[in-house]
Amino acid sequence: MNPIPHPNHASHPNHPTAAFPAPAPWVPPGETEQLLHEATLRGDARAQLAALAGAELYIPAPRAEVDAKPDTVTWRAHHDPSGFACRPVLTRGMLPAWHADWVFHGVSLRWVAEFGWPEAGMFLGVNVGTPGQLLLPATPTERALWQRAYAENDRLQENRLLALRHGALHGPLAYGLACGAHLAIGNAVPWNEVGTVYREYARERELLRDSWGITDTAGWRRQMDILLDARNSPPEPDFVLRTREQLAAGLGELPSADLWRETAAGHAQDLGADAGTVKGIEDLVRRIMRYEARFRADGLLEPDGRVRTTVAYDYGRAVNLARWGLSARYCAPADAEQAIVYAGALSKSAHRSWEEFSAGYALGRVLRFDGESYGPFYEQNVLAHRLLTESEGSPWRHIPWR
Repeated sequence: MNPIPHPNHASHPNHPTAAFPAPAPWVPPGETEQLLHEATLRGDARAQLAALAGAELYIPAPRAEVDAKPDTVTWRAHHDPSGFACRPVLTRGMLPAWHADWVFHGVSLRWVAEFGWPEAGMFLGVNVGTPGQLLLPATPTERALWQRAYAENDRLQENRLLALRHGALHGPLAYGLACGAHLAIGNAVPWNEVGTVYREYARERELLRDSWGITDTAGWRRQMDILLDARNSPPEPDFVLRTREQLAAGLGELPSADLWRETAAGHAQDLGADAGTVKGIEDLVRRIMRYEARFRADGLLEPDGRVRTTVAYDYGRAVNLARWGLSARYCAPADAEQAIVYAGALSKSAHRSWEEFSAGYALGRVLRFDGESYGPFYEQNVLAHRLLTESEGSPWRHIPWR
């Protein structure tokens, strides 16, 4: 039962502090923080663990330390002036602003549970010092519950549309980030974040090295320029798509499949292509037609729609490469934001709608990786397209294309 306010309580109209409004309630910045907050208000310890089990948790570390030993996690205890001691972790929405010399290890609740906890009376401190602070006893019994929660968790999965309330939601930066939303969904990271982490620091650098050959700022800049110039993807798809658009402009209607294929092959031959390349152009036209038919069946294209260009695939990846470079400390926030805004502007100039952008992105991706298997690369495109065009929280529903 709530106590009856004393007449001299600040809520009394004659109290000298009555003119000062009560502070606004804390608003959790993201999904994990929201789930933790709601569970804490209910006193639901099981739901708290479920929220933590479905999230990556972050441990701060000096960048020099991680560069020297990327596979080693040093987890320092925090001793609070009030007397308690804990080992602290942060959830994604509570990470501090980007700093060149401070990075983060990403760990799971299972890793936390299996960590050696020699200290008696130690707590697991989640978001310590913030309105979302949570302290959990780290006894052997409690850690066994953490492991069970992790084993039972089914929330940590890819292909989800996530956002942060304090992330970009309007303006050119949000527009550019929305152009990179396909990959943000695939990686289960907030689409609208330009912050300290995309993936954990050591993993980010490893992926950039192995997948892109990027090991320093110059390499990041070089690959970024190639993407923004739409030179990373093979040129043949846009060559044949331009041929179709030129024929349509001249005829006043779409060309037949035979005319399109023969004209594209003829153009390639006129440019000096050998017989193998010419045949590859003809085969590519057939592949695009089959993919477009499947796109129409699955809702990526309207019944009479077509793809006009695949540059969206390079521009969408440029947005994410900017975020990856920032996470790996190969660029600063201003560099990443400039590249993201520019990628958004290029996307706007090349397409007429979010749906057209999405279909171009999807075609560029499947032509490169799917091989007409209609496997994961294709399925991820369909799911992302549906999330982005149909979800109420999608940026595509709130940010106009023009």
